[in-house]
Amino acid sequence: MSSTAILVDGAFFLARYRKVWGDRDANDARTVAKTVFGMALEHLKVLDRPREALYRIFFYDCPPLEKVLVKPISGESLDFSRTTAAAFRRDLHDQLRRQRKMALRLGRLADRGEWKLKHQAYQQLRDESLFWDELGDEHFEPDMRQTQVDMKIGIDIAALAYKKQVDQIILVAGDADFIPAAKLARYEGIDFILDPMWQGIAPDLHEHIDGLQSVCPRPF
Repeated sequence: MSSTAILVDGAFFLARYRKVWGDRDANDARTVAKTVFGMALEHLKVLDRPREALYRIFFYDCPPLEKVLVKPISGESLDFSRTTAAAFRRDLHDQLRRQRKMALRLGRLADRGEWKLKHQAYQQLRDESLFWDELGDEHFEPDMRQTQVDMKIGIDIAALAYKKQVDQIILVAGDADFIPAAKLARYEGIDFILDPMWQGIAPDLHEHIDGLQSVCPRPF
């Protein structure tokens, strides 16, 4: 029987979730986890495949930041392990583990123990709606990035293709980092579909995929 694997870039999905499902509580981990599974089933429905065709859903993310950092302006200490964002991420990962046909792949969150200006603050400084002496703690965010996530996505795509475990892969992502893995999968005869959740993609990405398919509501 034909099999479909669905790979979800967690950071991208959560960022789009707030725009696509604006009427839902983005901090409700159980609802978010069910939405991931529901979106996978919707893909199968659009492709006219039965639920039994779902091989597995792979969700890629990182554990939350658990460190204590000193705020850049006030000098106050902030324990990130006690923040709402950290609690949500832990709860989400737990809810995802409970979902049927779900594989949670966790990378690492690399941080430098420093702070950086938020993008919006940069813009405000440029247009002079904000001045340097007006900067507060709220204008900064921890300087951190995900590591190993893209590598894990690439390894799983290669394994699925080489082992002939599926004949179709749907990737929920929004950047071009997947291109080498997509080319490999297509070379092995895999039908490779990209779901950017209605976010625009570069025109040249079309030549590296077999189809573009977004099944979530289209945001206005």
